[in-house]
Order: sequence, then structure tokens, then C-alpha cells
Amino acid sequence: MLLLNNHLLPTAALPLPNRGLAFGDGFFETLVCVDGQLRYAADHHARMQQAAAALYFQLPAPLATVEALQTTLQRLAAANELPAARLRLQLWRSGGGRYKPPGEEAEWLATAEPYAADQTAIGRADFARENHSLPSPLSFCKGPQAWLYVRAARERQQRGLDEIILCTAAGHVAEAGAAALFWIQAGELFTPALTTGCVAGVRRAHLLRVARQRGVTCYEGQYEPTAVLGAAAVFTANVAGLRLIRQIGAQWLPATPPALWSALQRWEQQPD
Repeated sequence: MLLLNNHLLPTAALPLPNRGLAFGDGFFETLVCVDGQLRYAADHHARMQQAAAALYFQLPAPLATVEALQTTLQRLAAANELPAARLRLQLWRSGGGRYKPPGEEAEWLATAEPYAADQTAIGRADFARENHSLPSPLSFCKGPQAWLYVRAARERQQRGLDEIILCTAAGHVAEAGAAALFWIQAGELFTPALTTGCVAGVRRAHLLRVARQRGVTCYEGQYEPTAVLGAAAVFTANVAGLRLIRQIGAQWLPATPPALWSALQRWEQQPD
């Protein structure tokens, strides 16, 4: 079952014209609902509001508040009888036309599939050679620059890597191919700033928040790859989980991560 503009249907055909298809005039969210609870709902909704504002359209009523978003997507997970669901919510501007936006109304589609957490370690990662992050007014959200992550995934596949790390054109570390990038050094937590063009991941925001609440010094900035290679632990974070990276390029990272790694895993499972 899926939801198309709040109609629960077994399948649906999207009518044309479709501005999401024609111009990429929209964005998407990937969310997780477990045992009827939508994880990081407030963070997802805040990013949705920011993305809609950046694209100059309105969130539809069933998605317009945190409470409405939770109710709507809980309904979808329940209809699919999924105790743990990975949900994709796609929004696009209504109407046709050319580049000039015809209005501020939006249409939306939500789909569900089984969710499984993935905390397994990443074997070998490396810095991208053919792709780099692209800071823009929309780089914080998912969708408008999805082609970049498709290219990065292809490069990862072609090079036989388990993960790929994107840098800016100036050479500063930005993010992993489909996740935020973090590292630990001297008991402190580091991650690239949003100015690098990385996605403003909801798990990234949650992890920084719970770490700061517990007195951990956290830095968001522009860092050279050498800062990552010299870290005590490097890991990715997205809706699937936190994953340690074992090797970057030819360099192996420390086999035993510091105590902060275990603490972060424990803290971020708790509501903030």
C-alpha cells in the first residue's frame, strides 16, 4: 500500500505533467517508523519545512505539522503491516508549465518497505576522485542534487569500495556517499559543516545534540582529509545506523575505537 496525496492505494499512476519529473522541482525524505513511532520526527519535519521554503511551496496539510506527519506515516506503516518500516516521502510542486512556478501547492507520494538497521563495520572506504560535493541553497536536503550521489555510488562500485567520501572542490571533507561523516579525536567529536554542501542529516543533528547534552565537545567545520586519516575512529551516520570505517585508502584506522564511540552508540538510542 502507498499514500498518494493522502489517499491509501494499492498502486498508483502519477499523472503528467509532473514538475518533480520534469524539473526536479521537489525533494524527498527517508524516514523510519518502528513499533508505531516515527523516529526523529521533529528533525525530519524541520528539514521538510526548510526545503519547502527554499523551493517556494507549501507543505500539504497531512504533512504540515510534526503531529500530522507522524499520524500520516504511522497510517502507512500500519496499512503495510510493517512493525519496522523504511518510508520514502516524495514531494513536488503541483501543476505544469516551464521553469516559472505555477503556484505554491504541492503533491506527495509515500511508500513503505521493511526496515533493518545496519551497524556493521565498513571495510574499505576512500576519497572520491571523480565527484565532489556542491554547496548550494538546496544541498542541505535530499532530492535536488541526487544525481551527485548516483555518480558517487557508481564510482564506489567501479573502484570496489565499501564506502566513498566526498570532498568539496577545494578539498575539504564533506560527507559519505549516503551518510554523514564523523570522527573522534582526543575525546572530541568532529563532523563537516553544512557549508561543505553535505546533507543536513537528521541522525547527524540528533547525534550532535545528544553528544553536546552530555558535555562532549563537538566541532563542525571545514577539514582536510588528513584530519580524518589521523582520527582515533571514523564512522558514518544515517537512518540505518552508525557504522565504523576500518580502512580509508591504504590506511588502516585504529582497531579498537575509543570509549566515546560506545558511549555515542548508547546515547543516540535514547530520546533527547
